[in-house]
Amino acid sequence: MLSISEISYSVEGTRLFERASAMIPTGHKVGLVGRNGTGKTTLFRLIRGELALEGGSITLPSRARIGGVAQEVPSSATSLLDTVLAADSERAALMAEAGHVEDPGRIAEVQTRLADIDAWSAEARASAILKGLGFDAEAQRRPCSDFSGGWRMRVALAGVLFAQPDLLLLDEPTNYLDLEGALWLEAYLQRYPHTVIIISHDRALLNRAVGAILHLENRKLTLYQGNYDTFARTRAEKRAGQAAEAKKQEARRAHLQKFVDRFRAQANKATQAQSRIKMLERMEPITPPEEAARQVFTFPEPEALSPPILALEDVAVGYGGPPVLRNLNLRIDQDDRIALLGRNGEGKSTLAKLLADKLQPQAGRITRAAKLRVGYFAQHQVDELNVGETPLQHVQRLRPAEAPPRLRARLAGFGLHAAQAETAVGKLSGGQKARLSLLLATIDAPHLLLLDEPTNHLDIESREALVEALTAYSGAVILVSHDMHLLGLVADRLWLVSGGHVAPYEQDLEAYRRMLLAGSEDSRSRAKTRGKPAPERARAGRSELQELRAEVRRCEARIEKLGAMRDKLAAKLADPELYAPGMAHQAATWQKKYAEVMEGIDRAEALWLAAQERLEAAQEG
Repeated sequence: MLSISEISYSVEGTRLFERASAMIPTGHKVGLVGRNGTGKTTLFRLIRGELALEGGSITLPSRARIGGVAQEVPSSATSLLDTVLAADSERAALMAEAGHVEDPGRIAEVQTRLADIDAWSAEARASAILKGLGFDAEAQRRPCSDFSGGWRMRVALAGVLFAQPDLLLLDEPTNYLDLEGALWLEAYLQRYPHTVIIISHDRALLNRAVGAILHLENRKLTLYQGNYDTFARTRAEKRAGQAAEAKKQEARRAHLQKFVDRFRAQANKATQAQSRIKMLERMEPITPPEEAARQVFTFPEPEALSPPILALEDVAVGYGGPPVLRNLNLRIDQDDRIALLGRNGEGKSTLAKLLADKLQPQAGRITRAAKLRVGYFAQHQVDELNVGETPLQHVQRLRPAEAPPRLRARLAGFGLHAAQAETAVGKLSGGQKARLSLLLATIDAPHLLLLDEPTNHLDIESREALVEALTAYSGAVILVSHDMHLLGLVADRLWLVSGGHVAPYEQDLEAYRRMLLAGSEDSRSRAKTRGKPAPERARAGRSELQELRAEVRRCEARIEKLGAMRDKLAAKLADPELYAPGMAHQAATWQKKYAEVMEGIDRAEALWLAAQERLEAAQEG
């Protein structure tokens, strides 16, 4: 058991923990949550003994091993597989000793211990972990120096998982994983045989991989049983009750104080007044809960363009050699919300770069709307910000003619207020840097917004704000993300990037998740085949029904939006002036736009019908 008892700790005069306590039983999987800057990572350092407590104690069973990922593995000539095998220091030491020990008694001890820790299956176990995190058999034999820092972070994670410490501390482990790796980790942690504490803002991970939530708030720790959704409901109910009690107490105080003020000076009421004064003094103040800071993203709205805004015909794309993707026949309309699915290395980022006009096609034709603007956000852009400049200076460089108040308003629309606007980027948090990069990517009000892992470093409140902003945004959105919660709430179309091709994925995200975890070639083949009936499923759970209902609502909203566009075009076409002499070309243009919108309505209604059928089937299943 991990016992955290009455701990206190401060950083540079700021109190992070004050008589905070929690008990985590052995073998429990716990998610550690709290606002950014409250001290979650500091708590990990206190547990590991890297920082000295000011008061209280943290205790673990004797000889318990603590493990976590502090940094990427070094660049070296050692292969990935050998690097992971070396992470189990006991096994490595015993294997080395077994090669030269001569004493018969010690030989027996070494061999017994090697058998106890299952040392002979170690290579297979290490290889399976590396494969789950995205390294095939060939990559596992390559030296660490062949891989970038992000990939070496995965190797470090593989090493600590292989070593199987008694207490596993993971700080945002999915930030350097893709969707496939995140799903694999989720399943692995469910089976992990020891205690796990995870700092994460990945709601799907916290819903599936943990059984309790440790909440850090107001310098205290509170353990809630259940996953993140259960915690969120319980906490909301608790906060509502606390607020109601505080309100009632305030009314009671006001009533008593009014009596005291009125009758304190009257001799015949003095005793009663004094009694009420004592009642006021004995009242334990009930503090209403602090309101969470409202997180926002304010995307500028693009003007409407005629559909499609982007079309690909028989396009092939690559990097000079054989095409990575070929025979691409895709269409994007301004109201599309598309998630790109596919295993690592299949070409999701290549497709995003092609659509962003950062890669030129090797064959085929791309047709773009005349005034099309594309915004592109990729995680590497966060690392490319000028660390010596402030956010205000970054925006000024793109909008030199705008007055500073207008620039500050832009920053505030992305949650970067006065203090952050004048702070050097190098001193901002990861979430604040991500907000700045999102602002820079959307400053021109793009008609098409390409987002490659936009939620890394964003806390849960910021992720929910991003969902709201993307849902309200009137431009097209294409997402690559390991955040299943984000994909489920934003995307209404799924494209599978696989085998050099891109095709609609006709099942839902849950089916894709099951396919990845099963790793079945048959399942993958069935998922890519359009028009074939899906296999029978068990009766849908509440969360799946909610997702299906949300999909139906999104389809209805799309139909409504297209209907409004149709009505505007119909009014334009009804204007007699449009058919005056010399206006034939304009009339033909508006008629073409009307036909395209009507085609869009037909497709939107087909999507709505399919979504409605899936919902009805799930309700009847």
